[in-house]
Amino acid sequence: MNRKLCAGMRSCLVVPLLLPLLLAAGSDVTGEEANRKPNFVLIMADDLGIGDVGCYGNNTIRTPNIDRLASDGVRLTQHISAAPLCTPSRAAFTTGRYPLRSGLGSIGRAEVLLFLGGSGGLPPSETTFAKRLQQQGYTTGLVGKWHLGVNCEHRGDHCHHPNQHGFSYFYGLPFTLFNDCMPGEGTNVLGDLQDALQQMAAILGVGLFTLVCVRVCGLLELRLWLLVALFSLSILATAVWYVPFKLMATWNCIVMRNQDVVDQPMTLETLPQRLLGEAQNFIRRNSDGPFLLFFSLVHVHTPLFNTPAFAGKSRHGRYGDNVEEMDWLIGQLTETVDSLGLANDTLMYFTSDHGGHVEDADSRVGQKGGWNSIYKGGKAMGGWEGGIRVPGIFRWPGRLAAGRVVDEPTSLMDLYPTLKYLAEDTQPDRHLDGYNLMPLLEGRVKRSEHEFMFHYCGIYLHAVRWHPPGSDSVYKLHFFTPNFSPPGAGGCYEAKICQCYGDYVTHHDPPLVYDIFHDPSESRPLTPDSEPRYTEILEQTARAVEKHNGTLTSKQVNDTHSTAVQSQMTWDKILWRPWLQPCCGTFPFCGCKEEAPHT
Repeated sequence: MNRKLCAGMRSCLVVPLLLPLLLAAGSDVTGEEANRKPNFVLIMADDLGIGDVGCYGNNTIRTPNIDRLASDGVRLTQHISAAPLCTPSRAAFTTGRYPLRSGLGSIGRAEVLLFLGGSGGLPPSETTFAKRLQQQGYTTGLVGKWHLGVNCEHRGDHCHHPNQHGFSYFYGLPFTLFNDCMPGEGTNVLGDLQDALQQMAAILGVGLFTLVCVRVCGLLELRLWLLVALFSLSILATAVWYVPFKLMATWNCIVMRNQDVVDQPMTLETLPQRLLGEAQNFIRRNSDGPFLLFFSLVHVHTPLFNTPAFAGKSRHGRYGDNVEEMDWLIGQLTETVDSLGLANDTLMYFTSDHGGHVEDADSRVGQKGGWNSIYKGGKAMGGWEGGIRVPGIFRWPGRLAAGRVVDEPTSLMDLYPTLKYLAEDTQPDRHLDGYNLMPLLEGRVKRSEHEFMFHYCGIYLHAVRWHPPGSDSVYKLHFFTPNFSPPGAGGCYEAKICQCYGDYVTHHDPPLVYDIFHDPSESRPLTPDSEPRYTEILEQTARAVEKHNGTLTSKQVNDTHSTAVQSQMTWDKILWRPWLQPCCGTFPFCGCKEEAPHT
């Protein structure tokens, strides 16, 4: 009895001594959880039209997983890409700056990077949000499409590679998915040049054959050196056409893991599940956080997938099947985040790099490009709304109110400063064109900080958007618009894609003016008679353009000795160079296959 009483007394004495230690330990754990930096999962579709998604008005294509992200979070209705094409748009997204500042605004016909073996890309001097977060202790990963270059001077320098731009892990396409990757789908790259080179090689070949016959038959005395020279010229012309263009699937259609080529040419049938598996495994490996995952989808760029589980299931042909497959991929990734208990610690974001490609269709497959809802234009169409207005969805349970809708102008460039703010990065930075979105997403402010937005196509300023203080109106001025073909059409159907410059555009002086708050389809131009503020709109915008131009201290230049930012979109940087070509094996005998994961 006494022993029990004594033992009980010892327990009573120990508990008060241990209680403060237990409370202190508990408070430390609680403090660590409270101070934990959030994870980020950024999902970007490729060429998706804003009208392809259910929560943006589509009631015939099923996108329940994207719609659920919107209902559980915040949906932006005026979310704007910095460019209507992928390379410049993605440069702006990752840097928070207009692509002109990185040298990734095109000067002429080549509006995106065309060859993986070119030397153009996101300059090593640029800073991405991944690089900033890496400095804040984040583990960073990119799974999917890059399309911002690989090498500068020789194979393996990887100066433009994701690993050099802050992504500690990369698995995916250093280039992009395009028609040349799938036999029978034609080509996306300089088709007229390919035809001209092929015809030149054929003419030289026919000419050589004719001269040989003439000499053999004794009809004309021809020196042997002339035939040898012509033969050499024919071989050279054939090589210039055949090697870079007819072997393009080998050169451009590859998959890399970090800096190693693992699939060349890539196997398309298993690509979606491989990308999904890599993204899920990255989250699982880094669930202790903090981490940043940029899941850069290859859907719904052409060529379209024909995955058996989704083929023929939608009401909109193969394009609809691909949108629904993309939605399933997003649902699987969201489930991975939620099943690991990371939902409350993870900001998820969904968008597209630009609008849908409305001209992309054929008689065999039907419509292969997206639908941009009520908005005019699409991919590559300058400042028209259909090419730059994209989905914008944020989900963060416990931090962002479910079901909120924000109608204010926002930009893909806003992600950079938003991530910096949430990662508590207070270090100085260069000039940014985006703004921290958290006050707007949390409802602490009602107005966007974007009073003006500048809409470039290449290096050319096509349009400007003005959201006057104290007004619901959003005025947009078009200085240039693409010339649609045939006349009266809603796109460049004869060329299949619009161009940004020269005779391909119409210059408007005075500019076309629309109020896209009241006229979102840009169908009723304002006039001095219909808009009392017409003169003020022109004056305010002109001053904003002048002020904006003053921030472009590093103009694009072609002088290789200049200290200003160099254009990455000139022909000498875009065209294929064998010594820059990533290769699995010994160049030019490049080729390897990655084993598909078991499902």
